[in-house]
Amino acid sequence: MIIVFYFKIVFIMLFLHILADYNLQGILASMKQKEWWINTYNVNINKTKYRYDYKVALLAHGFMWSFIVCLPFLFYKLDLAFIIVVTINTIIHDIVDDLKANKKKINLIQDQRFHFYQIIISAVVLVRLLK
Repeated sequence: MIIVFYFKIVFIMLFLHILADYNLQGILASMKQKEWWINTYNVNINKTKYRYDYKVALLAHGFMWSFIVCLPFLFYKLDLAFIIVVTINTIIHDIVDDLKANKKKINLIQDQRFHFYQIIISAVVLVRLLK
């Protein structure tokens, strides 16, 4: 029975991932890239007040994604576990998206693979806490 529940949760989390990482990202998709700040404000980003603004956008998107993906667990009274998993996922998502969007070290497929692993690990941890 737990296996069926686990797969349902992962399926829902994958759907929420697609919504959060594609449909709901909006302007954050652009703002999390250093190049957007350079092109939009026509400045040397390393010498202006905008040099860290892309990090705020990365963090905002990472938090939004983490919160939305973990939403199925919010209703199971896993308050502290929910906060911890969302926080860890926010940090990981931030790092992975920075590797793709700014450092150009990974491609979209690798980015999505990391996020898929995040979902699986989060589901395993949170489902185990429900027992």
